[in-house]
Amino acid sequence: MTTYIAGSPQSETTAEIIYPSSDGKPVAETYDHLYAILTTLEVLRLYLKSTQATVLANQFLYYVQEFPKLRVAPDVMVIYDVEPGGRDNYKIWEEKQVPKVVFEMTSKGTQAEDKENKKNLYEGIGVQEYWLFDPKGEWIEQKLQGYKLRPEGYEPITDSCSQVLQLRLVVEDKLIGFYRLDNGEKLLVSDELLEALRSETILRTRAETRAERLAAKLRELGEDPDLI
Repeated sequence: MTTYIAGSPQSETTAEIIYPSSDGKPVAETYDHLYAILTTLEVLRLYLKSTQATVLANQFLYYVQEFPKLRVAPDVMVIYDVEPGGRDNYKIWEEKQVPKVVFEMTSKGTQAEDKENKKNLYEGIGVQEYWLFDPKGEWIEQKLQGYKLRPEGYEPITDSCSQVLQLRLVVEDKLIGFYRLDNGEKLLVSDELLEALRSETILRTRAETRAERLAAKLRELGEDPDLI
């Protein structure tokens, strides 16, 4: 199993190193992936709000001190035994804790990266559970596949239960449903988030409709919209 270094000796240039909080890339490929990320973030944030933990989404995780290019941005990550609340980014050597659970909302386009490179990385730094959710069912037939860390590496989770979170995960159309293992209750999404997502859906649909109409008009005029 590959081992990744979560820290290195201090040097005189440490203070000069910049660890960016954004790379300017979009949060997700599609609305379905964005919806899955935001609902997972909100459900787990509310579930863990009274614990010494934080839930972060699409933020850089830096895992080697003084090497800012060695980073990854998990779609959702859960870290225990740290100060609750948000961060601009997360540095393992400062917080002294590796994320316990990571979710990646995967697709056909990110399949190789998610099931190989990221899987190897999360295994190497010691992420206890790694979950892949394919909301469109593009390459994971059952849409959801989890892995748990063993001494010899990751092995598949066969019962869809997160022992770290003490939750059972259920595919519910294009979202993950979360149910408590102790009483079977489902964790619900806040009304505020649902309303925001509905508004986002309406705005995105309108924008896509306008773009399609514009493209059709350009084609009528003999122009290729992909070249404009």
